[in-house]
Amino acid sequence: MSVSLDSPNPHFAVRPDWLALRDEPILEPDLSIIDAHHHLWDRPEHRYFFLDCLKDLQSGHNIHETVYVECGAMYRSDGPPELRSVGEVEFANGAAAMGASGVYGNVRVCAAIVAYGDLLLGSRLAPVLEQYLNVSGRRVRGVRQISAWHSDPAARGSLANPPPDLLNRPIFREGLSTLARFGMSFDAYMYHTQLLELVPIAERAQDVPVILNHTGGAIGIGPYSGRRGEVFSRWRAGIVALAKVPNVNIKLGGLGMRVFGFDFGERPIPPSSEELAAAWRPYIETSIEAFGPHRCMFESNFPVDKGTCSYAVLWNTFKRIAAGTSRHEKDSLFNGTARRVYRLKGQS
Repeated sequence: MSVSLDSPNPHFAVRPDWLALRDEPILEPDLSIIDAHHHLWDRPEHRYFFLDCLKDLQSGHNIHETVYVECGAMYRSDGPPELRSVGEVEFANGAAAMGASGVYGNVRVCAAIVAYGDLLLGSRLAPVLEQYLNVSGRRVRGVRQISAWHSDPAARGSLANPPPDLLNRPIFREGLSTLARFGMSFDAYMYHTQLLELVPIAERAQDVPVILNHTGGAIGIGPYSGRRGEVFSRWRAGIVALAKVPNVNIKLGGLGMRVFGFDFGERPIPPSSEELAAAWRPYIETSIEAFGPHRCMFESNFPVDKGTCSYAVLWNTFKRIAAGTSRHEKDSLFNGTARRVYRLKGQS
């Protein structure tokens, strides 16, 4: 499985009463947005189903489609281990069917699905991908396998527990070749200490769109606490190197996670979009400068980042950071890149 639900939750708790202490008018309410990364789940500490997600999506921003990304939800309880993740695709596809019905408004929730993919299966991943396509009405556009690993447990900020050498195993590259046969993309989540490992792998898989998640995972906790400038320099070097590989794209978001080392989720009052923009701007602007807007896409990473701010404040933050971009660049950042990478219909 891609996550371990027995591990302590590394993320800020979602507190609706606390979030309600911050209310902001919606900036640029007509700006067309595809939310390129969110989850749905039922966990002991928090439930986030279709209607919970829809309430956030309808908070005032013009969200018209979303991309569901695997999170270990609703796996089958029996059957071959490699096929148990088909249950999550069925779950996400049920939400997609609800959104597509139009009964709940115009937002097409889970219009694209990024499923879990164990690339260490190599060519044996093919029948799993076939099952995904069969049960999803072909909404599955790619897979994610989290490789975020650090030798110091205090630096880890994910429920996933991958092996330390996942990216460097020859069979992993065989798994990428299997994705290419299906025309699927690969979502990668790793820490900033691992970014350079992805460069040769992406270079050898030019026919696979690679999407770096969560702004490249700059660690700000544990041994990296109080070392933001040093971390930023190393993170930036990895971002610049990856940006030189043309099939790599990046998701701008995830900065509300505890692992980045910002304490907004622990403050007595939720942050404003101005405060978040000031803190997150260096990471987002550096990423846009390196990759160009046509290879960058904004993501909510909800409900994980909901421990830091509301959905309305989150997208206000992104809009503030992107305020200086042109109309064409803004269209790429907020919907065009996600539409291209995940092959969505989109909205003009």
